[in-house]
Amino acid sequence: MNYHNRVIFIAICLFCTFGVCAQINLPAWNTERLQHTRNAMWVLGGWASANVLVGAIGLARAKTPQNRAFHQMNLGWGVINLSLAASGIWTATHTDPAQLDWLQSMNAQQKLQRIFLLNAGLDVGYIMAGAWMQERAGNVTKNSDRLRGFGRSIALQGAFLFVFDLGAYFYHNRLDAGLKPLLPAHSSIGATENGLGVVIRF
Repeated sequence: MNYHNRVIFIAICLFCTFGVCAQINLPAWNTERLQHTRNAMWVLGGWASANVLVGAIGLARAKTPQNRAFHQMNLGWGVINLSLAASGIWTATHTDPAQLDWLQSMNAQQKLQRIFLLNAGLDVGYIMAGAWMQERAGNVTKNSDRLRGFGRSIALQGAFLFVFDLGAYFYHNRLDAGLKPLLPAHSSIGATENGLGVVIRF
């Protein structure tokens, strides 16, 4: 962003803060945004809890190396995802929506959307890695069952997380319309060369 655009952007922020912001209830919008985050994290937490429970039971009852590896990996993913979900719920619950101004609200919204999109890209990598491990298991003699079990689990986790992250992105994206009344007529929230941001059209 060059100096001219930076000055315009700051002017817009000041205008929104002292003028147009009065036209919408920003704390209410942030309350809804934080509720969206909690809802998404509860979905992730439910999936993670199921993986921990089923993974622990399956690991205890597994009769073959492949099933043991499958449940072991699912259990590990469940623990990690459960920690992430708990952290997200705690943060959303302990954030005061009344303390966020327009710029902070927009930054928080866009940061979360970027995280979901980045994770969706990583999820594709997990799916491919899981498929490769299963394919590789057919060409090795040592630990092939374990490799196949791990691959099944990673592909499964990647598939769920891909659907989750894309769904969460579009779920939060619906809230962007709530910030549009704060933008000038020729501005919008969209993609820039540096990521998501305010696009000013002259």
